Amino acid sequence: MDSMSDLKELAKLFLKLGVIGFGGPAAHIAMMQDEVVTKRKWLTEQHFLDLIGATNLIPGPNSTEMAIHIGHEKSGWKGLIVAGLCFILPAVFITGFFAWLYKEYGQLPEVLPFVYGIKPAIIAIILGAVFPLAKKSLKSVELSLIGILVLICSLLQFNEIYLLFGAGLLALFLASIRNNKLQNNNGIFPLAFLPINGTTTVSVTNLNLFWIFLKIGAILYGSGYVLFAFLDTELVSTGILTRQQLIDAIAVGQFTPGPVFSSVTFIGYQINGWSGAIISTIGIFLPSFVFVALLNPLVKKMRNSKLASTFLDAVNVASVAIIISVCFSMGKETITDWRTVAIAVFSILLLFGNRKINNAFIVLGGSVMGYLLTLIQ
Repeated sequence: MDSMSDLKELAKLFLKLGVIGFGGPAAHIAMMQDEVVTKRKWLTEQHFLDLIGATNLIPGPNSTEMAIHIGHEKSGWKGLIVAGLCFILPAVFITGFFAWLYKEYGQLPEVLPFVYGIKPAIIAIILGAVFPLAKKSLKSVELSLIGILVLICSLLQFNEIYLLFGAGLLALFLASIRNNKLQNNNGIFPLAFLPINGTTTVSVTNLNLFWIFLKIGAILYGSGYVLFAFLDTELVSTGILTRQQLIDAIAVGQFTPGPVFSSVTFIGYQINGWSGAIISTIGIFLPSFVFVALLNPLVKKMRNSKLASTFLDAVNVASVAIIISVCFSMGKETITDWRTVAIAVFSILLLFGNRKINNAFIVLGGSVMGYLLTLIQ
């Protein structure tokens, strides 16, 4: 049976990480490694690395899935639920509070100068995230060409979901040509590779919201920033959400601790109030719990599958290309005068000059600069 003291220790640890976890998935995972490997010795270094590999083979937010994995290793099913919820909930509550403030006061003139400065700073943050991702994902000329093709198609407004799956399938096809035969699938191929079709309408119900975010949570690979590309397609393009609201949601996701997926709480609130926030949050995070629970025993087989490895390499490249495309579109709408150019350039220089700087400081700096520069006539 699961020890109640173990569950309490898990809850205490992941509530703490959920509150102080600024800086994105890489920072979160580094904190977890320090807590559960170095300090508490719950896991060996090798097993921790194996779990990191597992999070890259299934859809969803990596750091949240790491929390769920650790909980499962420590205390089984109960630990899985406790660790996951305790890591997610602080960000969700904080983001929900900001969502309420934004809806109540976000359009007031006193607040607009601060929001004005945040938007170009977000462009810098996304570029900062893309740079290391691109270096890591572009492993060959073949993958580079796939990335360029996806970028062009994304700029032409092809559906991001199909671009991701198409990149993976193209990589498998090219691999089969290179080997002069179709490879047998002797490994485990993630079930989430099957695309899910769905449509949205401008008049959106909570059931529609749940479906949209469940679908995204079930197929989203790569960085959390790819989430915003999916949201742009599902919500902005269909008129449910404005581009400004999406950019502001990214800002809130950056400025608050915990998983960037908590931005969905903000978005759900803007669409359908508290019920929309709750339903959207459940929809986006539920697949992570299910995938970790189902696929944890199959981690080694999945990791050793050549098909899965080839597919995921291409998906990662496509993810980077889509992020760049979204960043380009946001930049066109956001960087429109000398003030926003100045904020964007300053934010980029600051971010690339000190790679360890917390994203929250970039957002705060952009906000303050936006306010100060609007005072200049």
